[in-house]
Amino acid sequence: MPPKRATTSSARSKRKAPEDAEGTLKKARTSSQYKDSTLVEGHEIVQRQFYPPEMTNERCLLYNHNEIERPIEELTRSMKETHKARAAVEVKDAVVHWFKCDLRTFDNKGLYLASEQAKSASVPLLCVYFVSPQDFQAHLTSPVRVDFILRTLEVLKKDLAELNIPLYVETVEKRKKLPERFLELMKELGVQHVYTNIEYEVDELRREALLTRLFTDQGISFSAVADTCVVSPGELSNLSGGQFAVYSPWYRAWSSYLNGRPQALDAFPRPAKNLEAAHSKFSSLFDCKIPEAPANKRLSQNEKTRFETMWPSGEHEANERLQKFIKTKVKQYKETRNLPADNGTSVISVHLSSGTLAARTAVREVRDANSTKKLDGGIIGHSSWISEVAWRDFYKHVLAQWPFVCMNKSFKPEYTNIAWEYSEEQFAAWCSGRTGFPIVDAAMRQLNHTGYMHNRCRMIVASFLAKDLLIDWRMGERYFMEHLVDGDFASNNGGWGFSSSTGVDPQPYFRIFNPLLQSEKFDPQGAYIRKWIPELKEIKAPAVHDPYGRGAEKQATKNKYPRPIVEHKQCRDRALNRYKQGLGRTTA
Repeated sequence: MPPKRATTSSARSKRKAPEDAEGTLKKARTSSQYKDSTLVEGHEIVQRQFYPPEMTNERCLLYNHNEIERPIEELTRSMKETHKARAAVEVKDAVVHWFKCDLRTFDNKGLYLASEQAKSASVPLLCVYFVSPQDFQAHLTSPVRVDFILRTLEVLKKDLAELNIPLYVETVEKRKKLPERFLELMKELGVQHVYTNIEYEVDELRREALLTRLFTDQGISFSAVADTCVVSPGELSNLSGGQFAVYSPWYRAWSSYLNGRPQALDAFPRPAKNLEAAHSKFSSLFDCKIPEAPANKRLSQNEKTRFETMWPSGEHEANERLQKFIKTKVKQYKETRNLPADNGTSVISVHLSSGTLAARTAVREVRDANSTKKLDGGIIGHSSWISEVAWRDFYKHVLAQWPFVCMNKSFKPEYTNIAWEYSEEQFAAWCSGRTGFPIVDAAMRQLNHTGYMHNRCRMIVASFLAKDLLIDWRMGERYFMEHLVDGDFASNNGGWGFSSSTGVDPQPYFRIFNPLLQSEKFDPQGAYIRKWIPELKEIKAPAVHDPYGRGAEKQATKNKYPRPIVEHKQCRDRALNRYKQGLGRTTA
């Protein structure tokens, strides 16, 4: 079932804005909906070739008061209004599953439903994937992630071929042409039933709402299936009936929902095998090749070789990595998860973001290895890990309810009023790992070399950029997406919102990470720093955390390691003042 609409029109009429807010709302309705975003466009925060200027805080307010239809509501409405017509469509020559960020055969609800319909009608199941270079650019998909996706498609194509199911992959150069080409292809193949799994980013929801109506008008049933989250947006609500904006009560509701419905974690079987005749009838689909990466997302041959070794692709690798984590690390997860040198995490985020592993599978497998079936009980390592995976669901629920976070706005729009810095020199030092703060530099160098960064380090470097350097956090958000192999918009945006104090359930703005203290606490012996900063490999702790302040200046200078580009205490004071001025208050 599609996610439930957050607020119906009848509920809207009953839930009027308080009188003191009515004037603000009235002003918002008549205000300009977009602001002059020349400054942020110049720093590539807003991509004007794809999107309008940055929206105003007033437009965000209209979303918050249910006066603008959310994309998830638009999709839900289109599915409801076309339901009768879609249900009446008869199966023709085949049934199609459209793969996107669900590149697996096992525990894939949309794929399973497509297979079941094909089997019941005794027709083949076909699969398609569209490579969209403009979507890769608009969504800031990193070259290393594009490479991982294309390698995964090779694995998926082989797995499906063993079931006599073709995977047809086609490049559509112009993103706006995709619906038209999709419809044309379905007509060519004699397909009248299409299944896909819902994605919760704004572009994807709007496109699926459009496809639902477009296909219905042409006599084709298009079914968008809720499968991306363990618990879909709209299934949980707070006491007032709305979406949670704080993780802890949301997680209690999430755990309670699943503890009371253990069947919600049951796996969907792999698709049924097609008859051999599918090969001859759809030979061109079986024969298609996986294309090269678009020119602007292409890796060098050396990079391809390196990343293929670091990040083996496909669902088999995903499952092996999960099982190894369960057998060797999950019990100690609570104690080791914050130590970047210990590699105590599962490192399955690349598989969750590309869909080679269902989040439902991950939670179910760790639950089954626990001493209890309760997700929030039993062995602390198991329950802690499940609670971390749940953050992925939480941020997608937030994205569905507050879609403007997908449009270059803070969850707390008033934080847009903070006067950010845009120093190209300091931003370049941060990007290249040459800030003079070893823990920050080690983390950035890990990202640049591997396409990955430990989560504790993600928080450290994000706080440093947004609060020590006071650089617009959206520049860091973009840099992460353009370099991470596991880039997931909702999780990345949520993490940056937390660290910069502009997002949902963030740390208060007056809590500012001290990079030196973070370094000493989470990399006490400096092993992580020495691994990624060869200039400091001969320096021991505690000097390795601050070579210029702890007697290792001669060695650091000799090896050309940079001095700190800022002084933390001064930056902390500046950040506090800037946040207070921007917000016009002293509370978070």
